[in-house]
Amino acid sequence: MKKVVIALSLVMLLTSCVSNKKYAALEAKNKETQDLLNSCTVKLNSCLEEKAGLKATVDGLKDQNQNLIAQSKDMTVLTKQGAQNIEKALESIKEKDLKISRMQDALTKKDSVTLAVVTSLKSVVGLNDEDIEINVEKGVVFISISDKMLFKSGSYNVTDKAKGVLEKVAKVVNDKPDFECMVEGHTDNVPYNGKGDLIDNWDLSVKRSTSIIRVLSEQLSVNPAQLIAAGRSSYVPLVSNDTAENRAKNRRTRIYVMPKIDQFYEMVEKEMKKQQP
Repeated sequence: MKKVVIALSLVMLLTSCVSNKKYAALEAKNKETQDLLNSCTVKLNSCLEEKAGLKATVDGLKDQNQNLIAQSKDMTVLTKQGAQNIEKALESIKEKDLKISRMQDALTKKDSVTLAVVTSLKSVVGLNDEDIEINVEKGVVFISISDKMLFKSGSYNVTDKAKGVLEKVAKVVNDKPDFECMVEGHTDNVPYNGKGDLIDNWDLSVKRSTSIIRVLSEQLSVNPAQLIAAGRSSYVPLVSNDTAENRAKNRRTRIYVMPKIDQFYEMVEKEMKKQQP
């Protein structure tokens, strides 16, 4: 009986000893595993945080990229619009330059015609008489004739001497059916004395103009539709009316030979049509 008890005690003692060793080993293994788990958990959390940060960065870059794409599209639209605006502006400038060029060509042609009229007048009228002036003023040809050559003092009846000059003027005008002839009377500033049917210098200047027009149309066959009567009285003097000599210079008749306004515009239109691409 004692042997049995001793044997059982030994068995229990041995069994107890083995269990403690295994437990200690398991405990150590468990701690190692726990430490590894904790380490992995820390790394996992770190990775998750890094992932969240990277995701935020990626999302930000995506938004930025979208904004850049949108801006790029806007810039493309703006660039196209700007290019179209520049193209339109250049086209407008080109068109204006062309119009200016055509106008200049028309004016050059008009100047050529004006020069031809001056040459014609100078060739037929002559330059020997100091009482006759042929010149160009503001692009218009005119003949200025002293009144002492055309009229007697205070009269609007054309003298026989004047008709010789008017014949030469009529020849040039008749050669230019597309031109107009304006006869403009001027007086000095001495008040008209009121004799006869004239009231003042206005009347005298206009009457002298119409008298010359009647000679041109009725005696020298100038088309009346080409003639214009005008009177300026004493209000456009060449020089001051302070001496008898100066007053004589201011008493004059100017005959303008000029293209009709509508004829000039037709000339411009023809030049523009001629140069159209």
